[in-house]
Amino acid sequence: MNAQTTLSEKGQVVIPKDVRDSLGLVPGQRLDVIRSGNGVFLRPVLEKSGRSTVEILARLREIRPPYHGPPATIEEMNAAVDAMFAAKSRDDI
Repeated sequence: MNAQTTLSEKGQVVIPKDVRDSLGLVPGQRLDVIRSGNGVFLRPVLEKSGRSTVEILARLREIRPPYHGPPATIEEMNAAVDAMFAAKSRDDI
């Protein structure tokens, strides 16, 4: 998707609505401004949740209790992933 905008006297630019919508950009969103060759690249800043890894893992354990069955083999895991992608490709048709 390509679009054009104009630089204001204050050095501001407006990102067109369809571009903002497609990228999920919201008012107040912070963007990294990266110089690239003879232009600039804008990238949304990934905001951290403020929670530690220990807190996040504890919450994940609450959501999904630990598995106590026999370990899956690599072959079983590969088959499960293959089946997932096959189902996904059927959904896209």
